[in-house]
Amino acid sequence: MPTPARLHVAHALHEVFGEGGRVPDIWDRDLGEDAQLALALLGLCLRRWGRLQAWVKPKLKDPDRGVPLGTRVALAMGLVQLAWLPGVSDHAAVNESVDLAADRDLGFPPHKGLVNALLRRAAKDRPALAVELDALPAALDRSPAAERALVAALAPHHAEGELEALWARLQQPPRPDFFLLKGEAPEGLLPVPELPGCLALAEGAPFPRPWLESAGGMVQDRSSQALLAYAWDRTVTRILDACAAPGGKTTTLALRHPGATLTALEVHPRRAARLRQTLEQRGLEARVIQADAAEWLEGNECTFDLILLDAPCSGSGTLQKHPEWPWLRHDDLPRLVGLQRRLLQAATDRLASGGLLVYAVCSWLPEECGAHREWLTQARPDLHPAAVWPAALGTAGDTEGNTTAHFRPHPMRWEGEGFQGFAVCRA
Repeated sequence: MPTPARLHVAHALHEVFGEGGRVPDIWDRDLGEDAQLALALLGLCLRRWGRLQAWVKPKLKDPDRGVPLGTRVALAMGLVQLAWLPGVSDHAAVNESVDLAADRDLGFPPHKGLVNALLRRAAKDRPALAVELDALPAALDRSPAAERALVAALAPHHAEGELEALWARLQQPPRPDFFLLKGEAPEGLLPVPELPGCLALAEGAPFPRPWLESAGGMVQDRSSQALLAYAWDRTVTRILDACAAPGGKTTTLALRHPGATLTALEVHPRRAARLRQTLEQRGLEARVIQADAAEWLEGNECTFDLILLDAPCSGSGTLQKHPEWPWLRHDDLPRLVGLQRRLLQAATDRLASGGLLVYAVCSWLPEECGAHREWLTQARPDLHPAAVWPAALGTAGDTEGNTTAHFRPHPMRWEGEGFQGFAVCRA
């Protein structure tokens, strides 16, 4: 019987390629020491899925005939272990993959012999297998959605020629960034010079779990930190975080404006409860409201001096953190774009005179940010661009001297996630 680590990976791959769903947040729960193997195995299967399938296809008796997902998963997992995980023995890589193929829920029992034959042949020369797989075109691992996201990331910077380099960078597992909340940072965390308060994990340093549990700091992506390092010197007494959970940005807002009244909206009850708990652990106060942000905004007359709208989006900028993204269904983009515009309309209606609205999405697609910015310019003449970020975080065409009102860092010069955003103020 396959080990729990391999069973967890197989279930996650079936969720992605069978159901079109994301890898669940708790997919590796209770794995203990085997979690590292499972993480490496799943990451490589997702990042190399296209080339793994391309390697198998010509070795089948009928290459044009469809192969059941259970067979593809078992073969992909076996090949990954043989090619790129030298700590796994031939016996474990082959036999446990064969057992997966024989599983009635996760495999396809009639192909047990096929999986065994292909993997035993591959195990005879593991270095040659790795060379052969690495030589296959990287484009095999990209879906049309991923291709479009890469082009969208590079086009504003006129850097389309760097597409392959960007894809290669995004295939490296991400390293977490942290934000210092109090006291001193533990050993192993290094300051990021261009972003005060941001800490990077040193090479080989252990993950600082005790420090995080003591509320000395929090995990927060570099792009999120840079987005909230906006320059704004007007008085802020009322703040709205319109899509608040899990609470990293809410925390930053509370720390930046300690005298302000902070309202945080979150539609999901469980996430809202987690948000309350997070703020309480960090000794911060906010009015957490479990409600649909668009409906709440449209049904209230109160106004705010500062509104953060980190809107629901496609997540195309999270390719590095979520290697399953290229293989997901992306047919809900029109719905997301419509929701973003509705939220923007409702949020700008609640912006006080002289107030600042920061809009952001973890996406590179132009319809999720730039198009909304252009629409807002035409629809709301009382709103004006607010150049609140350093020019280096924008593009040449968006700068105003040393600053910019359009947040979109160059993806080849910036290590954070693919965030886009803009800032407007009300006259």
